[in-house]
Amino acid sequence: MADVTAIICSKKLANTPSILTDTTGIPENVNRGGWSIQNVGTNPLYVCLGGTASSTVFHFVLKGGTGDSDGNGAMVAQTTGTVFTGAISVAGTTPKYVVMEL
Repeated sequence: MADVTAIICSKKLANTPSILTDTTGIPENVNRGGWSIQNVGTNPLYVCLGGTASSTVFHFVLKGGTGDSDGNGAMVAQTTGTVFTGAISVAGTTPKYVVMEL
């Protein structure tokens, strides 16, 4: 029998991906199974769990890429173990990012 003690839940659907520029990040979702945010802009992106992100209030700062949407921007994710289900906000100079939510 497979060890399933580390599995919180399985999900068959992810959100529809798109490039975002607002400060909402990811709205609260008590059924969230995992999430990630990748910076696809060239400026730093500040990410705050459960609060309002700013350049002085954040949990993570994600490095920008060297070019627009070049795939070199930093990413943060929670896809195993404990997953934060509250609202996740972002801030930065002209924020540009993609999110994945399960």
